[in-house]
Amino acid sequence: MTPVRQDGHSFNEPNDSRRATADPKALVAASLKRERTRAGLSIGELARRAGIGKSTLSQLESGDGNPSVETLWALSTALGIQFSALLDSPTPTVEVIRFGGGPVIPAADADYSATLLSTAAPGSRRDMYVIRAEPGKPRISAPHARGIVEHVVISAGRARLGPTDAPEELGPGDYISYPGDVEHVFAALEPGTVAVMLSEAF
Repeated sequence: MTPVRQDGHSFNEPNDSRRATADPKALVAASLKRERTRAGLSIGELARRAGIGKSTLSQLESGDGNPSVETLWALSTALGIQFSALLDSPTPTVEVIRFGGGPVIPAADADYSATLLSTAAPGSRRDMYVIRAEPGKPRISAPHARGIVEHVVISAGRARLGPTDAPEELGPGDYISYPGDVEHVFAALEPGTVAVMLSEAF
């Protein structure tokens, strides 16, 4: 699978792949400091709003913490920004991310990870991810910001996903969309389950 993006950004090195190989910890650390400063919040206040420990946030900003999907969603919601803003850095006009590359963020309590493929261009609000998950404990996502809609296509394996009160079972090539501002679930039913997810806001 070779996702390719053209988003209008310019860069001095057309074949640069820094984001694809960047350390997620370093991206999160730099982005958290930038966005927290823009919001005019102290570490303590942002931690309180996100419902996480002050020491946890301090470690993330220093690049020593291990960011989870849950923690980053809580922080992005508290900051009022897209999830991807915490993993973004300058990108080339044409970008190729090989399967298995890119910044990978694991879930804290499920065999589930999200890899950011494409961030929203200026003026739009959508992000694209590759999801990899294994059978076992499902990934339960708390409601995201109001107006978020998630679109998912299963690439390999099978999964049960969607709102927790009405999930659907999908196989390769199947597509589902559902509101991301309600609690939702992703439960892999076969080993090596892979999906592409587009998250957009209205």
